[in-house]
Amino acid sequence: MSKGITSRKTDYSQWYNELVVKADLAEHSAVRGCMVIKPYGYAIWEKMQAALDKMFKDTGHSNAYFPLFIPKSFFSKEASHVEGFATECAVVTHYRLKNDGSGNIVVDEEAKLEEELIVRPTSETIIWNTYKGWIESYRDLPILVNQWANVVRWEMRTRLFLRTAEFLWQEGHTAHATREEAMEETARMLGVYADFAENWMALPVVRGRKTENERFAGALDTLCIEALMQDGKALQAGTSHFLGQNFAKAFDVKFTAKDGKLDYVWATSWGVSTRLMGALIMAHSDDQGLVLPPKLAPIQVVIVPIYKNEEERQTIGGLADTLIAELKSKGISVKYDDRDTHRPGFKFAEWELKGVPVRIAVGTRDMENGTVEIARRDTQTKETVSQAGLADRIEQLLETIQHTIYEKALGFRDANTVEVETYDEFKRVLDEQGGFVSAHWDGTVETEKLIKEETKATIRCIPLANKEEAGVCIRTGKPSTQRVLFARAY
Repeated sequence: MSKGITSRKTDYSQWYNELVVKADLAEHSAVRGCMVIKPYGYAIWEKMQAALDKMFKDTGHSNAYFPLFIPKSFFSKEASHVEGFATECAVVTHYRLKNDGSGNIVVDEEAKLEEELIVRPTSETIIWNTYKGWIESYRDLPILVNQWANVVRWEMRTRLFLRTAEFLWQEGHTAHATREEAMEETARMLGVYADFAENWMALPVVRGRKTENERFAGALDTLCIEALMQDGKALQAGTSHFLGQNFAKAFDVKFTAKDGKLDYVWATSWGVSTRLMGALIMAHSDDQGLVLPPKLAPIQVVIVPIYKNEEERQTIGGLADTLIAELKSKGISVKYDDRDTHRPGFKFAEWELKGVPVRIAVGTRDMENGTVEIARRDTQTKETVSQAGLADRIEQLLETIQHTIYEKALGFRDANTVEVETYDEFKRVLDEQGGFVSAHWDGTVETEKLIKEETKATIRCIPLANKEEAGVCIRTGKPSTQRVLFARAY
């Protein structure tokens, strides 16, 4: 098959857009700014969802579901929250259409809502209004709830998976009796996200804290994981927010503590979205197509028979049936591509494009010699191996591929993380190399905004692993006690 994908070096953005469509992950829909996630793309999201869902439940969380619509008045209760989302809100004003008598369908003005409804951009307000009815005493705490849902943020400039008007995500919302418990929860969930990114997505991340200017609207503190894409731009891969008592106060959610005193509940929220699909694609893939970590590949192994007649096809099929059973018993997903409508070369290219980690080719000569050809998608290398012990070999190979993909991404990130001392050096690295730039900053919002205006680089995070280091701000020359990570970002 002809892939016709633009090279990453020629036009990274075009390469990404073409790859998403040609690999059958998603496509633009008839609704501006929204996407259709196709079965192969959704299969990857389902594997992400299943892994994360287990992690959430293993840490004591349960799933629930809350309304898509939020009364407009709820948003006004938390000032910084409404300010943060006001420009992205979709608003429902009427509940009925009618025929105007000329064959046109119009809004029925008699069906205007008494109170307008916001299509949820995030659910803190509706959830904390609900929690008010669930919480009376310390015995009702903690509440550890997660929601898998869709949200709407009316983006004007969209890109499949990375930024769409509607997207899928999970959002955790927890309630606690003490500040310390809520802060522990915030850190715990950041750890879950980092674990998932590194051990499932094979994506190295920096754990950090957002600056005051970059915090989630309504949060006292936002922790994040930041990843680096192959074009040198950063991508925020997950956030966990310490909300303090802001939402509890906004919705008057109090509880009676063990000492009999009345206090406001402490809160967190945390989430990741289908934006992770974009991160997965951009971090690992190449000009031949997707490169998927085995743990998230919908098909981990594909077997392609090469035959001239029906007898050869039947003989190879017998080997394939045995191998498929052995692989499935190990929990490995496998596809036998014996379509007679396409030649082997077409199949090789198709599964390469779709990022299947391991391809096995079996021909008549292989059957005579007791061998198969194994091709790795990540390194694009092939080797001829014995059919004996093949399932065990493949199981080990998938583990090796998962590790190799991570190490490659880690090497790229490390090679593209640069410490600078001056503003000229800072701008030169951004323009010529990109990547994470570690630099001193004076800690003020004004300087942060000025640097963003002048260079389009933002402070991605203040790394949690930071050590105190005396220095001066690259922009103002004022004293600084630690470095922060800058980058241009998605």
